[in-house]
Amino acid sequence: MEQSSNASNVLFVLLGAIMVLAMHAGFAFLEVGTVRKKNQVNALVKILTDFCVSAIAYFFIGYTVAYGVNFFSGAEVLAQKSGYEMVKFFFLLTFAAAIPAIISGGIAERAKFHPQSIATFLLVGFVYPFFEGIAWNDNFGIQPWLEAVTGAKFHDFAGSVVVHAVGGWIALPAVLLLGARRGRYTKDGNVAAHPPSNIPFLALGAWILTVGWFGFNVMSAQTLDKVSGLVALNSLMAMVGGTLAAMVLGKNDPGFIHNGPLAGLVAVCAGSDLMHPIGALATGTVAGVLFVQLFTVTQNRWKIDDVLGVWPLHGLCGAWGGIAAGIFGTTALGGLGGVSVVAQLAGTLAGIVIALAGGTIVYGTLKTLIGIRLDPEEEFEGADLTIHKITAMPDRETHW
Repeated sequence: MEQSSNASNVLFVLLGAIMVLAMHAGFAFLEVGTVRKKNQVNALVKILTDFCVSAIAYFFIGYTVAYGVNFFSGAEVLAQKSGYEMVKFFFLLTFAAAIPAIISGGIAERAKFHPQSIATFLLVGFVYPFFEGIAWNDNFGIQPWLEAVTGAKFHDFAGSVVVHAVGGWIALPAVLLLGARRGRYTKDGNVAAHPPSNIPFLALGAWILTVGWFGFNVMSAQTLDKVSGLVALNSLMAMVGGTLAAMVLGKNDPGFIHNGPLAGLVAVCAGSDLMHPIGALATGTVAGVLFVQLFTVTQNRWKIDDVLGVWPLHGLCGAWGGIAAGIFGTTALGGLGGVSVVAQLAGTLAGIVIALAGGTIVYGTLKTLIGIRLDPEEEFEGADLTIHKITAMPDRETHW
């Protein structure tokens, strides 16, 4: 029976890992569809390369930082319990690798390639697992202290704060240090529109992410005996709320509509195992509103050139999700209880502070030492030709 249970858990978590791995294709195509044609190849290459760099950083450093576990044992040890600890690492790696995938959308079209790979290694090896260990492994005794003071630990079932808010708030200093894309804002204060290059690709990316998210959330149970259909339904309702809110506020804009489900799903991660489905719907709806409003403000009023809007989408909606878990997770609002708004606020704020500090240090240091932005001529030519020496599609057909 124990062998059967171990094998079932391995399959369960492995399927989740594969679904979240597939989400990285969603990150890639969401960026491909949003950036201009001269930067589409770079978007695809960045996501794949960053995932592989993340795997190295997390395997050798990050997983140990977060959980105190390393893999310097014989294969006979690693294969115990049907290799459950191996697929658990794989699953958590796909979460860790989402950090550079999130950042990629914010710094698109003007960031150097290799400095970003270095940033990925440092962020996934040190910054992300530092907070991951605090939130999910009780490192440094912060969670037990919160429980003693507020009556509950900081609760983040599937990473609204640990993954999304941290990724979005790391991206903010990176975007600010890079500066706006060439020609995005004119000297007289006008905003030059850079419309999405390919709406079908953008939509494909959003759909891949949306489908994969059910592995992201449901499989966060990590063992088959803890799986809950409530997580699946709450994810669905938050996705619906985010989409419809973005459709209404975004006035039918396809870019907003296809980011709406992502906003809702980002926000529901933290409390998806606790909320009533109506609470999840409300959480997703607020997230959709938050994304559209703050994307517009950051781009047009504050002149922050966050290409895919990763700070409002992941940073702000993720922070809202952390707080929403403490609101809609209470029994008074139909939830399962066991949460504290104060603990949720404290945990969310801690994630934001660590992310801002880590992002500023990593990207600030790289900017000072080696530079993080393409030269003006390279940016004008586009990252595809400048870095990869090829375009997404030939300018003309060959005749031989």
